Amino acid sequence: MESSRSNWSGSISRNDTLSLFAAFNAATGEVLGKTAARHTSELFVAFLIDVVASQPKRREIHVICDNVSSHKTERVAAFLNAHRNVSLHFTPTYSSWLNQVENWFSRIQRDVIARGIFTSVKDWDRKLMHYIREHNKNPKPIKWKYDDPSRRIRSVPNQ
Repeated sequence: MESSRSNWSGSISRNDTLSLFAAFNAATGEVLGKTAARHTSELFVAFLIDVVASQPKRREIHVICDNVSSHKTERVAAFLNAHRNVSLHFTPTYSSWLNQVENWFSRIQRDVIARGIFTSVKDWDRKLMHYIREHNKNPKPIKWKYDDPSRRIRSVPNQ
């Protein structure tokens, strides 16, 4: 659902970073994004509150997350207990391709970060959020499909 990215051009110190929390709505292709100076459990929960607020009441919300420790704290558990309609699912290590938002992050890398010149963290933040707003003007869902049944994984009988 989210990730931290940092890459700079220009005169900014490499110690300056920006975390991006992002939720990709698989059905619509829309992205909800929020930036922060750090990636903490408290900020992750604040982002989850924004995700819940962006959806109709009581809608089931499934969030696919990477295995960052800030996603697995008591604060997150308390949030999940209070919001029974929200479920977190964690991708296995080295399986980021299972998380559709990672495809979107690769677009950010290609379209914003690799081509960008950023004069400050604030400038990078502004350009990143502009990219998200532009993306949401014409969102497209990512559709995974298997057209070739011969390429599907077959079940193996017990031996």
